[in-house]
Amino acid sequence: MTQIFLYDTTLRDGTQREDISLSCDDKLAIASKLDQMGIHYIEAGWPGSNPKDAEFFQRVRQIGLKQAKVTAFGATRRKHSRCEADKNLQALVAADTSAVALVGKSWDFQVEKVLDTTLEENLKMIGESIAFMKGHGTETIFDAEHFFDGYKANPDYAIAALRAASEAGADFLALCDTNGGSLPWDIEAIVREVATLVPTRLGIHVHNDSGCAVANSLAAVRGGCVQIQGTINGYGERVGNADLTSIIPGLQLKMGYSIVTAEQLRNLTAVSRYVAEIANLKHDRQQPYTGESAFAHKGGIHAAAVLKAAGSYQHIEPEWVGNAMRTVISELSGRGNLITLSQNRGFNITQEEAERVLHLLKKLEHQGFAFDAAEASVDLLLQRGRIGYEPPFELMDFMVLAEERRGRGLLSEATVKARVGKEIKFAAAEGSGPVDALARALHQALCQHYPQLEKIQLTDYKVRILNTDKGTAAITRVLIDFHDGERSWTTVGASPNIIEASWRALSDSMEYALLGFNKNPEQL
Repeated sequence: MTQIFLYDTTLRDGTQREDISLSCDDKLAIASKLDQMGIHYIEAGWPGSNPKDAEFFQRVRQIGLKQAKVTAFGATRRKHSRCEADKNLQALVAADTSAVALVGKSWDFQVEKVLDTTLEENLKMIGESIAFMKGHGTETIFDAEHFFDGYKANPDYAIAALRAASEAGADFLALCDTNGGSLPWDIEAIVREVATLVPTRLGIHVHNDSGCAVANSLAAVRGGCVQIQGTINGYGERVGNADLTSIIPGLQLKMGYSIVTAEQLRNLTAVSRYVAEIANLKHDRQQPYTGESAFAHKGGIHAAAVLKAAGSYQHIEPEWVGNAMRTVISELSGRGNLITLSQNRGFNITQEEAERVLHLLKKLEHQGFAFDAAEASVDLLLQRGRIGYEPPFELMDFMVLAEERRGRGLLSEATVKARVGKEIKFAAAEGSGPVDALARALHQALCQHYPQLEKIQLTDYKVRILNTDKGTAAITRVLIDFHDGERSWTTVGASPNIIEASWRALSDSMEYALLGFNKNPEQL
């Protein structure tokens, strides 16, 4: 079967997303992961545009990539100039990369209105620039910008642009759906036609403005493209580029191409989440293949079915891409969800225990709790539903004060009383607000007996008002994220009183931490 080449542009096109900014060290770290993933080309930036990209091309030689060809990006020469005098092309030569990608116009409208030059001059710009880079012994890819729009408007000129690059020695012609407005059947038909008109290998580079980037990329392969350009998680300008984390399993698991090794494919989810972490973005739970919810089952019928046969509601085995099946607990759950979740946690609950927990869970959700986003609270419900369970502490009462004091501004204080074994623990604390003071007081009270809680850190606090028509008497739902240096978890509380809702979520978080769900169940 034809070899398909993966071309990643996360480090160049991906960084054009408005909320992404990567340091040189960030880019080097991601490049190493992409190389391990089996990516063939890593487009890492435009060396003529900024010092950071120039630094990357110097330092990347030192990290020892095993497979990927580092690719520098640039544009064809300026109009009415010589390649030898073009600073952009000289910067590409100085970058000394295995490959370069040159972007040029293939739409007559763009040539005349944006470049403000003649159609003939643009063809010379393409051909001479490709020949210049090939003359330096560099593998050269021509990115035919706006190709599909250009082909629809003036197919003869769009093909002429490709032929100019092909005759100058381009190794690939990447057909670009720059505005992201094409549909899969158009992409496939046009690619198939182009493949009969030019001898050079074809690539595809599409954007996701119409929500079709992944489908368009796969359709392009059907039409004859052998190089697929995209980014990890679909990061990119406007609404993004084609998502390689969907394209790779699509090609390998659905279309039968051998793209990466089975081991590399199993690393897909880890790479997807790693890049999100480096980019300082929350990983999309609904991301196909790699998202936390990609193989999550919330409805009771679904959960019962996958317990009997996983394939009944899953299109692939999640382990193939390094993900895992999850059972999500909510008011839509049945006993099967709870039984499956307990098994995933390493212990079994009886039908009677599951029924009791399910009844409580649905009652709490009716009161405003939401457990599908707070798995730590679900774990606690399951543990508390087991016969013989003894909690590590009992909260007896608390008091929170908020007052304005002259000279000090608004002040919040909280006191907490808790029973730990046979001892009664008291603690008081001040905070920047009533919830902060309560969290500090609870932490102090429990740390007297459980010093391991010292490393627990609150990382996020989310509040949502549910029934806004009730005004200040509305139910408040609170979600709190904690981290202990090794794992993260979320707990939930709900009440018409925001302090009570927070109190519930805070105490659940401490109880969850003490139960150590990352340990063997027999140690609990």
